[in-house]
Amino acid sequence: MESKTMFTRREISVSAALLMLGGATINITGCGGSSSSDPTPTPIPTTDRSATSISSNHGHTAVITGAQLSAGGALLLTIQGAATHSHSIDLTGAEVVSIRNGTTVTKTSSPNGHTHEVTFN
Repeated sequence: MESKTMFTRREISVSAALLMLGGATINITGCGGSSSSDPTPTPIPTTDRSATSISSNHGHTAVITGAQLSAGGALLLTIQGAATHSHSIDLTGAEVVSIRNGTTVTKTSSPNGHTHEVTFN
């Protein structure tokens, strides 16, 4: 007695797909070159940062706010404090980011009969 084998359309489709992929190798890899499994970015400080030193100081203060540090843009700081006159300091966006990241940045204030070296970090 002869036996007949019947295949369903699904079985035929699966077999055809397996035949087409028979010699193929599929590699799935992740993106990027980092081996870190922690996708959490480094937090940006939100507290104010005061100058660590102002040369020949007589009452000036220089403060970058936490919001300014977070924004990372260029700044024009006025450093009057308790002094009877003011000076200003121009900081580029890159310098603000450096200060935010803990790098020492020293700038010369605008002249007002004299200047000051203002250092952050």
